[in-house]
Amino acid sequence: MTTPTDDRADKNAVFQQMREQMMQPSLDRIQQDLGFDIPVESIPLPSKGKIYGTDSVLCNKETVEIRSMVAKDEDILTSRGLIKKGTVITELIKSCLMDKSIMVPEMLAGDRNALMVAIRITGYGQEYKVGLTCPTCEAEYEHEFDLAALPIKFLEIEPASPNQNAFRFQLPVSKKNVVFKFINGQDEEEIMLTNERKKKSGMTSDNLVTARLGYSVIAVDEVTDKNRIAQYMRNMPARDSLALRSFIDKHEPGIEMKQVAVCTACGYEAEVNVPLGPTFFWPNA
Repeated sequence: MTTPTDDRADKNAVFQQMREQMMQPSLDRIQQDLGFDIPVESIPLPSKGKIYGTDSVLCNKETVEIRSMVAKDEDILTSRGLIKKGTVITELIKSCLMDKSIMVPEMLAGDRNALMVAIRITGYGQEYKVGLTCPTCEAEYEHEFDLAALPIKFLEIEPASPNQNAFRFQLPVSKKNVVFKFINGQDEEEIMLTNERKKKSGMTSDNLVTARLGYSVIAVDEVTDKNRIAQYMRNMPARDSLALRSFIDKHEPGIEMKQVAVCTACGYEAEVNVPLGPTFFWPNA
């Protein structure tokens, strides 16, 4: 039964959407006023849109369009309110997406990362210089990552049902059947905020493995209760935990945020993760 509160919420959502559309000038109008073109890029989605429901504009959508990053987007990156809420990347992607009807928090983390890297390239270029420490000789050296060369890891396994973010895996030791999802932007923000709250209260975040699995696993055999699933995640055999995490990591669509770096002091060569530090969006800071 629909209540007056539900009606008001629906109307508020519609009015908010209309307000955002009215406040958002069209790209054509901006370009006409300024007298120069703002480039638009078509970016592949690592998920190929296969995990989004039929009610989503991203359903089976293999690419989305973004405009190049502009100066006003830097205001988003420096917003203390957004930084505190942990929604900076969400708002940045929203700002640069051409299709404003896309629900950015519901996008897969891997799809969001693909857009984040693409937006950074449009704003500051593909070169990303960072300081690294050699694990062999402990020398500090500067390495330049080529963001445009980061390979896309496309979704290669099929969902349990079409257009669902749900995948099946059988645990090798307990033989339990698990249904898991790939985490989205909202999950990432909740995980980050939970960790921040723990740090402020003096608690250590020593349960990151089970916490992340708690967001990913949506059913164990026929059990779907979150509390029971969380309890099982904390007490499952270590080999099962490792196998599940390895399977998720192997098949999660996204950007391979790794490249080979060579120590300039001793020549040691290793594959390292691309660090997402402050200079990622502020290369000259």
